[in-house]
Amino acid sequence: MILADSPVGPLGADAENGAITRLVWGRSGTLTKGALFDQACAEMAAYFAGTLTEFTLPLAPEVSDFQRIFGAALCDIPYGETRTYGDLAKLLDRPAQAIGQACGANPIAILIPCHRVLGANGLGGYSGAGGIEAKVALLRLEGAAGLLI
Repeated sequence: MILADSPVGPLGADAENGAITRLVWGRSGTLTKGALFDQACAEMAAYFAGTLTEFTLPLAPEVSDFQRIFGAALCDIPYGETRTYGDLAKLLDRPAQAIGQACGANPIAILIPCHRVLGANGLGGYSGAGGIEAKVALLRLEGAAGLLI
């Protein structure tokens, strides 16, 4: 079963030990029933309805130590706001290229909001299904579309 039929397409999730490990685009994942599934469905529906600005789902992505720190920095970017790759590079004392690579390796896009990271002179990339169009849709949903003009 899918978690959400969203503006960026159907979304599912994989989970282990009571936490989401990966967001799955275009199909269901291993998380198909139970309390975590119900919570994920409710939070995703509220997010896409514009009434949820911060997820409380337990997350356990299988990532490196740096990606875990990077993910926390992404979650600190408020709903409807953005940062640049350079901003995060400065904050985490890493090259901007490492920030871009970490964004691309984020297995829980949307829940860990890499769509809120932009290039200094443009949108940058987006690894979720739908690419840049999905990133734009998520930024519009959050009211950050003014940044795209």
